[in-house]
Amino acid sequence: MTRSLARLTCGVALAMLAASAAQADPAALSSPDGRLSIRVETVDGAPALSVSRDGRMLIAPSTVGLALSDGSRPGAAGTRFTAAPATTGVEDYPLLGRASHVRVRYREMVLHAPAVDLVLRAYDDGVAFRYRLPASDSGPLGVVAENTTFAFPADFGCWGLNLGRFNSSHEGEFDPIAASRIREYNAYDAPLVCETAAGGPAFAIAEADLKDYPGLYLAGRGDGGLGVQAKLAPRPDAPDGVPAVVATARVGRDLTTPWRVVMVGDRAGDLIESTLITDLSAPAAFDAAWVRPGKSAWDWWNGGKISAVLDSGMNTATFKAFIDFAAANGLQYVTIDEGWYRGAGGGGVVRPGVDVTRTVSEIDIPELVAYGRDRGVGLFLWLNWKALDAQFDAALDQYQAWGIAGIKVDFMDRDDQVMVDWYHRLLGRAAEHRLMVNLHGAFHPTGLARTYPNFITQEGVLGAENNKWSRRITAGHNVTLAYTRMLLGPMDYTPGGFGNQTPETFRDHFLLPTVMTTRAHGLAMFVVYESPLQTVADTPDAYAGQPETAFIGQVPTTWDETRFIAGEIGRSIVLARRKGRDWYVGAMTDDAGRTISLPLDFLGRGRFEATLYADADAPDRTTRSTQAVDASTVLTLALKPSGGAAIRIVPR
Repeated sequence: MTRSLARLTCGVALAMLAASAAQADPAALSSPDGRLSIRVETVDGAPALSVSRDGRMLIAPSTVGLALSDGSRPGAAGTRFTAAPATTGVEDYPLLGRASHVRVRYREMVLHAPAVDLVLRAYDDGVAFRYRLPASDSGPLGVVAENTTFAFPADFGCWGLNLGRFNSSHEGEFDPIAASRIREYNAYDAPLVCETAAGGPAFAIAEADLKDYPGLYLAGRGDGGLGVQAKLAPRPDAPDGVPAVVATARVGRDLTTPWRVVMVGDRAGDLIESTLITDLSAPAAFDAAWVRPGKSAWDWWNGGKISAVLDSGMNTATFKAFIDFAAANGLQYVTIDEGWYRGAGGGGVVRPGVDVTRTVSEIDIPELVAYGRDRGVGLFLWLNWKALDAQFDAALDQYQAWGIAGIKVDFMDRDDQVMVDWYHRLLGRAAEHRLMVNLHGAFHPTGLARTYPNFITQEGVLGAENNKWSRRITAGHNVTLAYTRMLLGPMDYTPGGFGNQTPETFRDHFLLPTVMTTRAHGLAMFVVYESPLQTVADTPDAYAGQPETAFIGQVPTTWDETRFIAGEIGRSIVLARRKGRDWYVGAMTDDAGRTISLPLDFLGRGRFEATLYADADAPDRTTRSTQAVDASTVLTLALKPSGGAAIRIVPR
């Protein structure tokens, strides 16, 4: 059989996935626990993939395949495929985030056709599939589109972020939407989370192991049926006029697409515990023992205002004061945001003559590094990605020579194939320079935190910065993020605003902003929101003399175990996380007050002491209480509207 895909005619290339009419039985693969099943069968002469849990269909028979720039497409009837025997495997790896170590089993099956393989995976908490095109000695061949769909057997209630376009910072609300109202012209970000029925299973559609390929969006099906179809961000520089979203020479290597993932749980909250996105991603290729998670003080949200410095702002004295604050309050880092390097512009602007290897005259980075080192505090530096890219190697060399702990890179606002490849280049080269990376203006997580453990956190979330200019950061939005965006990986929401207001009294203002939730709600974010680098947003002055400041210093940023306790999307969330023998619990509610019963049966054997920060009569105050507890204890949490609770539980 020839490998020259350029000579394949329409209806032959990827259409090899279609099942033969003579092959009566579908190819089916079950999860290790037997509850989940993914299968491929022939429907109307074309291949179709479906997903079931406990015999109940979650994804109805759906089209699969790719469309290539030479006109070849999947789906021709009567084409044969062969299924290799199913194999078993184990993913066993360290992780920074919701678990410290992951060990999960899976089953895999490969469906072979002359020009393409369809690889199926089944885990206990979800299934995935990807396409693999064999290596070719032909010239460039582009992928124009995916013919991947996820058909729904019923009009499920879903939550999604409709970005509506390809170039964005991936920030917005995950709004409730009936599946029947998702349109073909929409562009929903991953994940799309759906509940099948009250008390029934929930699932989320996402992607993992994204490389040499554009990011995934989801739109309504073109045939008007229930469900969604894949939509890919176009390349900005398709070579030789090829109208492709993926361009590759494919000389001597396979083209492997990202995994198309369906995360599954008995409840929507169960998806929070899943590590499926990193399970499906490539292992790290380097020793990450030098990567140090922690919390960071930050100047931008609060405007660099600190009373300890008469003329506070972008100068050495201000950041020495921030370092002093971090050292005194258990924070491991200070992030210096925009304005420290020569020629920095406003927002995403890159001015002529910008130089990210030289500081403005008012700030001395080597002096700050030395000052922080003496106090156990490292530095992160903010960068515009275009300015960094223009001085890529020289900049990384300089930051390593200075002793910088990490970089915060911003305003990429794209996820086409070119930008995806740039992420890999940046993260790989940063690791060689022992630099941690925090990406802002970033697309949704795809498991890169496993491949590059120095990828310590990222934005791609509508977070606290929006309190500076809008009323969008409501308690309901905050709760919804835990069930949606956070499923995929860490998010640099930047919590910690201590200017707590009610929604009625809140007014947005750019300098020294406030938040429209209670302080206990804000403390709970440090438990609920996953981020190995947790950025503490407010001015050091806001935390001075406040009893809740101690909790921020104590709470870890990485965990050995995560457990969903209770809640509903958009209404409330109760999450417990363990570090060693210490447990932390975060509870958050929407704009409705509610009383929550919290059994502590997850504690296991022994006696513990629980310190509870609960809502008080004013939004900027908490009540603090301490009591002895054990696994038989049931706590009652009275959450005010837009409120919450945060609990630290340690062995006695």
